[in-house]
Amino acid sequence: MERAADGIDETAERAKAAIDETVAEAEAVARDVADTVDAAIDDLVDAPDEGRVSRFTWQGATLVAEERGAGEPVFLLVHGIGMGRKVFGDVAVRLAAHGRTIAIDQPGYGEAPEPRRTPAIERVADLVAAFIRDRGLERPVLVGHSMGTQVVAEVAARHPELAGPVVLVAPTVDPSARRALPQLARLGRDLLGESVKVLLLGAREYLRAGPHLRRKMRAMLAHRPEDAYPRIRSRALVVRGADDVVCPEPWCRRVAGLLPDGELVEIPGHGHETMIRDGAPAAERIRGWLDRG
Repeated sequence: MERAADGIDETAERAKAAIDETVAEAEAVARDVADTVDAAIDDLVDAPDEGRVSRFTWQGATLVAEERGAGEPVFLLVHGIGMGRKVFGDVAVRLAAHGRTIAIDQPGYGEAPEPRRTPAIERVADLVAAFIRDRGLERPVLVGHSMGTQVVAEVAARHPELAGPVVLVAPTVDPSARRALPQLARLGRDLLGESVKVLLLGAREYLRAGPHLRRKMRAMLAHRPEDAYPRIRSRALVVRGADDVVCPEPWCRRVAGLLPDGELVEIPGHGHETMIRDGAPAAERIRGWLDRG
């Protein structure tokens, strides 16, 4: 009986080892396929070469940072929902010609690992603030796109001693559409006729955002950025694509009005993804605004 039991145990161990090996091989193949697709998309959209990449972990949440350029000012780029740092490649390169750019993957986006719990916007802002302190950044220019504007607004409101000028590109969420379906419908309409570059980069990043995108959407919609804007001491620029369906003009004007030192500019012929489609107009307006300050 003991021999039979030993034989069964050995068979079970061999079977487990075979399964583990098969799973490891399948995961390796999946990574190779993902890397190949990733490289193909980068080639198709003429993405710039990768910058200096590092990770930062604070209280169980991790962000990934990609740096370009050197010196001052430092531009800290924060992406929107479903996106990641790579969508900022064009604008990051353009701004890096005038200083140092740091584009991040928020927790659970891009290459940053999924946290155990989906963090609130305020918690992500505290993580970004901890990153600023850890890296010794002196009042960086906080540039947020879409949901990223909510994060940088909270950084500036909650940690004013760390915040330099604030740039809100396509600020969300318009209170008149603070529900998932209206937001998705607006985004769908905005993407009609968008460039292949935006669609490819967006599709890749949404897939990377993983199965918890619904929870992340809830966290975005639960946040009330209009409560943060009046508390921002830094001068601020609101950038809107003139054809942006997600962020209507009246809402963006209200955002600029709520900011103690706010200004609104529009980019003709661009929609919600204005920083992704072509970074030149946004970079030019940000630079011009900073120079006037």
